[in-house]
Amino acid sequence: MKNPQFFDNEKYIKLQSEHIRERISEFGGKLYLEFGGKIFDDNHAARVLPGFHPDSKISMLDSMKDQVEVVLVISAFDIEKNKTRSDIGITYDMDVLRLIDSFRERGFLVGSVVITHYAGQTSADVFCGRLKSFGVKYYKHYIINGYPSNIQTVVSDEGFGKNDYVETERPLIVVTAPGPGSGKMAVCLSQLYNDNKRGIKSGYAKFETFPIWNLPLKHPVNLAYEAATADLSDLNMIDPFHLEAYGETAVNYNRDIEIFPVLQAMFEHIFGKSPYRSPTDMGVNMAGKCIADEAAVIEASKSEIVRRYFWTLCDLKKGTASGEAVVKLELLLKQAGTGPEERKVVNAVRGHPEVEIKPVSAIELPNGKIVTGKESSMMAAPSAMMLNAVKQLADIEDNVHLLSPYVLEPVQELKVKYMGGSSTKLQLDETLISLSVCAITNPMAEKVLQQLPKLRGCEFHSSVMLEPGDESVLRSLGVNVTCEPKFRTKSLYQKGY
Repeated sequence: MKNPQFFDNEKYIKLQSEHIRERISEFGGKLYLEFGGKIFDDNHAARVLPGFHPDSKISMLDSMKDQVEVVLVISAFDIEKNKTRSDIGITYDMDVLRLIDSFRERGFLVGSVVITHYAGQTSADVFCGRLKSFGVKYYKHYIINGYPSNIQTVVSDEGFGKNDYVETERPLIVVTAPGPGSGKMAVCLSQLYNDNKRGIKSGYAKFETFPIWNLPLKHPVNLAYEAATADLSDLNMIDPFHLEAYGETAVNYNRDIEIFPVLQAMFEHIFGKSPYRSPTDMGVNMAGKCIADEAAVIEASKSEIVRRYFWTLCDLKKGTASGEAVVKLELLLKQAGTGPEERKVVNAVRGHPEVEIKPVSAIELPNGKIVTGKESSMMAAPSAMMLNAVKQLADIEDNVHLLSPYVLEPVQELKVKYMGGSSTKLQLDETLISLSVCAITNPMAEKVLQQLPKLRGCEFHSSVMLEPGDESVLRSLGVNVTCEPKFRTKSLYQKGY
């Protein structure tokens, strides 16, 4: 299922842009626009809404670039625990630096970085030092006792008033972060409070993709959002404020619903009354109106929940996830009516005759065919699988050898003799580099290399957790990776984890 158009991306951009401009016009002077999800590469949305472009949000902002100032937000808690973006495999603090570069490359003004939940964490101080060395302004926002329920404390000089005031110069402040739970909304609310103290009129709106407010509460798209935030214990809920105000059922999530009374109090303090009657009112979310094939979107969302389940099992094995997150994902699997057995590559790996003896990998090609590969004395399982897959796509017989010994032997010698490696097995990056060298003189090797773009969106599964390098290569090729929660060896020390 490649290049599907089950979601109308052009319609989405048009509707979202129109509603953002309407929202901006409602407030005079300054608008803080919280961006939920990934702003450049929302791969989660692209997976559950096939046809959604990962860069849709930034494409919309391009049209109003001269009005936009970007503020990036990261939680000190996430810095402390080295929280990682599972889709691209880098920590949140490194992703902040990547995002700064990405915004600047497109001509956007990046005003500053806000460190939230700051309580003197050493790792946060180190990160602030890095920002300072790069010439990036940063501010600290602190933990507020009683947040968000104790409104009298939160909306006071002892609450938001204690935070650093973020100096900005543009009318549209885009507040974004590497991932959920970073504290974007609290930063916006703090700025509203401190703007008001300075006599500056400002407003707030939210650009959010999930949950999709006009889909059912237990729709697989919305369940997939809960799966994506299982570590945060986010919970989709019927918005009680929206139901009371309009008699209309709308889906939102617990943190927005919990914070809404605070936001209402803030607006009442600034404007005399709140312009919003519900958390759903705050959002600009037209995604539900742009689904062209709901059945296909449902299947895509179920697949995403299964992927998230495997990712969390592996994170638990590595010590970076909780058992509670696994339990929640097991519940979401039941609610969505799916499970690991629905993933064809999982069944191919688990049913492989040698899976108990050596690592095995499997990939589902665009035509639905499953190709496997097993570890050998020469290659790691993902490398063997990759060669088998590209041969299949290039219609080359399986017994044809693509890698010349004149190329392989020097690479293996380099690994062991000069780089201190303990194995001559080629990892995935080494295999592809060797293949590209062979392509200089071997037309068939060149032909199989040309098949690599066809792997984008394909499903992959491994009988063991991959080495970081192999996983990184597969993700860079756009392959959807899952693994059994097993280390490749029984050693206590696992390199790379």
